[in-house]
This record gives sequence, C-alpha cells and structure tokens, in this order.
Amino acid sequence: MAAKDELGRAGENRAVAHLSSSGYLILDRNWRCPQGEIDIVADHHGALVVIEVKTRTSEAYGHPFDAIDARKAARLWRLAMAWIGEHPAEARGRRLRLDAIALTGPDPSTARLEHLEDAL
Repeated sequence: MAAKDELGRAGENRAVAHLSSSGYLILDRNWRCPQGEIDIVADHHGALVVIEVKTRTSEAYGHPFDAIDARKAARLWRLAMAWIGEHPAEARGRRLRLDAIALTGPDPSTARLEHLEDAL
C-alpha cells in the first residue's frame, strides 16, 4: 500500500473514532460503486450522513477542505443517492446530510481534526 493510501486510511480511522465518540453510528465505510467511493456513511440523531474525509500532512498545498470543490460536492451527492438506492431500508424517511472532516498534521493520530456538519 502506498504511503498516501496509508495516510488516508489512518485519517479515516481517526475520523471514525471521532464520529463514534460524538454519537454517530457508523453504517458503512469505503462503500464503492461504479461512480466512486464514499468514505463513511453514518446515522446521527436519525439523519443519514455521508462523510468525506481529507487527510493532509500539512497545508503546504492548501487546507484539506479546499480539495472539496463544487464538482467533488456534486459527485458526493450522486454517490449518496447511489448508496440510498442500494440501501433503501436504512435510508427510508431520513434527512440526508453531507459532512466533511479534515485532518492536518504529519501523524493522523495527533493531527488537527475539523468536522464540518452539513458542509456540502
């Protein structure tokens, strides 16, 4: 596994720990379909939450949230709809929300974590 993949996986693991300790119930991780991948799907107080995680060792190339542009946000909405299409029972009657988590620092276990709810 490449160093970038390992960094991303470690960041997602830290994000899951943060979410779980904040009352989120993790429903799915790294869900894939032909259109792409969703990092995390969770339940939070009855809402269905799709969470994009961005991990960077520094802000040398911009803040991690900068990587979530309008095109990426539109893609995440399409992916969320695809997830709902494959999991209708889990999604029925829920509000859909897209969150973003940024981790910045050389070590994901100690990196600064920022969580934007309803970010996209």
